[in-house]
Formats: sequence, C-alpha cells, structure tokens
Amino acid sequence: QVRLVESGGGLVQPGGSLRLSCVASGRVIGLFTMGWYRQSPGKEREFVAQMFMAGNTNYADSVKGRFTISRDNARNILYLQMNSLKPEDTAVYYCSSGVPPLWGQGTLVTVSS
Repeated sequence: QVRLVESGGGLVQPGGSLRLSCVASGRVIGLFTMGWYRQSPGKEREFVAQMFMAGNTNYADSVKGRFTISRDNARNILYLQMNSLKPEDTAVYYCSSGVPPLWGQGTLVTVSS
C-alpha cells in the first residue's frame, strides 16, 4: 500500500522560508514523477512543482525562482524548499506520486504577518 505523508507546514511571515517534506512508503520515489500541488480556500488544486524520474524539474510560474523541489532517494523523501514566501502562497500543500497521482493528506502553510 502506497502512503505519502507531508509535514513541515506552519505559520511564517512574508519573506520567510519553510521546507516541506513528503515521506513515501510502499513506493520508490525515484521511479515515479513526484510533485507538489496546493489548494487555497475556494480555489481548485493547482500545480506547484514536479520532479521526473531523471531528476529534471518543472515549476509553476508563480513559484519559479523561489521554490525548489528535491528528493533524497536513500531516505525516499521528497522536499519542497520555499523561500521568499508571500501571503498568496497560503494553502494546503499536497505531495503527489505518479500519473494519475496518488495524494498525501496535505500540510497547511500560512503566510501572514
């Protein structure tokens, strides 16, 4: 059974940083496309970043240059380093694995002063 568990969310001031983690069990993340999505209240879930099997990455324009997706193959963990956070980054962030994606339960990020 595949399980994805996100952590690392919280309250941060504008301009601050957070690192999200997604621990995968039952699946080797290096063998799948892995991604991060987010959903704000009243909005649809939107793409944030993804990493392909070969290690190449893709980002939404809204986070390009501020967020970095990475993975630790030995520990089977996917990360999202978020810098220069803005209030509009406030959302529940979800880890995804494969296509069609499997989802974690999400972790809440709140950017507010």
